Amino acid sequence: MFSIVIGRAQVLDSDVSRAQDSIKAKRKADFIHNFGNGYIPLKYFNLDLRYLIKFNQYEGIRTGLGGTTSDKLSKKFRVNGYTVYGFKDSQYKYSIGAGLRLNETHNTWLNVAYTDDLQEAASTKYLTDKRIFQFFEPRLLNISLFYHHVTKSISLQHDYDPRLNTETQFYTTNIDPKFDYTFVTDKGAFTSYDLTVAKIALLWSPFDIYKPIEGGVKKTQNAFPKLTLQYTQSFNGPLDGQFNFQKLDFKATYHFIHNKESHTELDFATGIAIGDAPLTHLYHAYPNNITKATIMQRFSVAGLNSFETMYFNEFFSDMFSILQFKHFFKPFYHSTFSKPQLVLLSRFAIGDMQDPERHEGITFNTLDKGYLESGFELNQLIFGFGLSLTYRYGAYHLPEIEDNIALKFTFNVTL
Repeated sequence: MFSIVIGRAQVLDSDVSRAQDSIKAKRKADFIHNFGNGYIPLKYFNLDLRYLIKFNQYEGIRTGLGGTTSDKLSKKFRVNGYTVYGFKDSQYKYSIGAGLRLNETHNTWLNVAYTDDLQEAASTKYLTDKRIFQFFEPRLLNISLFYHHVTKSISLQHDYDPRLNTETQFYTTNIDPKFDYTFVTDKGAFTSYDLTVAKIALLWSPFDIYKPIEGGVKKTQNAFPKLTLQYTQSFNGPLDGQFNFQKLDFKATYHFIHNKESHTELDFATGIAIGDAPLTHLYHAYPNNITKATIMQRFSVAGLNSFETMYFNEFFSDMFSILQFKHFFKPFYHSTFSKPQLVLLSRFAIGDMQDPERHEGITFNTLDKGYLESGFELNQLIFGFGLSLTYRYGAYHLPEIEDNIALKFTFNVTL
């Protein structure tokens, strides 16, 4: 009888131990998932790592705190926001928002927000990309053209399916370019302006695989292609909106997986703006090169999908398309601190602008002749750092050979 009781106790102890191990493993997996999305999970609040520290040419060092309430506080309501300070422009920026869950099955949220911040001129932000997080964002270091905006927004997130995410947003915003710029229209010349805007965005990942879990679903396979479509309508008249224009943006990503350590990436993006669209809401082609005399003076950090030989503020367009090819070879070897991997790359951009004379105070070119660059990366040589070398050729090849060359370091970390 005694031995049977001991045997049962041993079984119970083993079950408890397995349960504890399972809880620890789940907590670790949840932490890694949150950290990969840019959060450090606390009890009732998730700290957002995107706002801790950054640097750009206008603000200098930009630092602050941000985050959102967690599911442990409420699964039906959330509050989010951030406050940052730029040491070069000596200005605080902030945002405060709240969300109300209307439907758990379809992850339907009604959100409101008030934001007083800066935004890179001629950049495109997709509503469905809001949780993209990078430990280090190299393009930010050299960006100099920003506009200040005060934006009041209301939006509706809704997943028709885990593979089809949508968001619709309506907002009003006051725009104040922080560079010498005047937008000339039939109604006059504007150095600052108000916009009233509606947006709708769709992200479709048709071949992702999910499995049901308690309280929802969990992605078990991240597949390609990933397709994003966004339509923007700016209104002249309602709520003091001053310009009427439309934008249509689309991007697609496809990865060809050859084996566990070798793959090919194809990225395509295109956009068009029609009507009275100011330069702040047009397009650049993701440039990432600073205007310095020598190759080593331009030595900085290569981006993930940026044109490394294209100089900042060199090109602007009201219609554009870009195509990028990258092939990742199998790493040469694996060690604790090094995993050297050769990556071949090539990028192409083409664009145009209907009325460039309407944008006064800034000198720029268009991409109507087609822009080309190619090169290679040697990634993760040591501690995640590597090197990138790209060369600019074709119609926009520059007279001085070294002005066409970009030598940079890369940084890649995988959780």
